[in-house]
Amino acid sequence: MGIIAWIILGLLAGVVARTLVPGRDPQGLIITFVLGVAGALLGGFVATEVFHVKGIEGFFNLSTWICAIAGATVLLLGYNLLTSRRPSRRPGRWAGRR
Repeated sequence: MGIIAWIILGLLAGVVARTLVPGRDPQGLIITFVLGVAGALLGGFVATEVFHVKGIEGFFNLSTWICAIAGATVLLLGYNLLTSRRPSRRPGRWAGRR
């Protein structure tokens, strides 16, 4: 596949992964697209190297799409875990004062 096909595949995989991941999405559309492209590359690499599956046979092949969407979903979940804002246990100095 050419680089344009990888970009299109990654963009669409990012959008599908965003609909599959539950909860609020703090990132915008650009971050979703970037994570989708990176996830498509990651999914293809993992399928080929680790599981010895030909995951990148062609643009219209189902295994290519499954690998890309799975990789994008994993990256999106990781991104959401890293950027989630957890409330602190100890209130700050001015907490509760107005």
